[in-house]
Amino acid sequence: MIKLPPIAKIYEAYTCIADNRITMQESEAIVTSSDGKKNYTIKWNGKDYASNDNATFWQGYPGYPVLAILMLQNKLSFNKEIVCLFAGINWHALNEKYKRDYDAAVEEVLEAIEYDTSLIKAEVEKTYEEIKNLDIHIKRKID
Repeated sequence: MIKLPPIAKIYEAYTCIADNRITMQESEAIVTSSDGKKNYTIKWNGKDYASNDNATFWQGYPGYPVLAILMLQNKLSFNKEIVCLFAGINWHALNEKYKRDYDAAVEEVLEAIEYDTSLIKAEVEKTYEEIKNLDIHIKRKID
């Protein structure tokens, strides 16, 4: 992996999984945004992944839709108990509120969750370390 995503994108992927906003097929998936206004198409072929979400397409790092797919493909780990704590979060609204300060958005969410946040952060850090070692390629397009 050449370019790493902000760690906050893992939390967004958790919400995506918790809300069951993913329709998986053999080599592509559709992911609905947290506010329900957009659908993103994620495609993969071997180690190549592409998505039309802004982070993946324009920034060149795996955005939360790609991360969620990688989790469901068991290429990245996620804790099912912790994932369910992130259901129903409108990350789009939070990211606008904090002017794309993703860490501030995450902190607001963590403050509202009644769970040991050090355990949550440890799980997210574990996944982040896995991303660093993940052997995939982010592409703009896969035919």
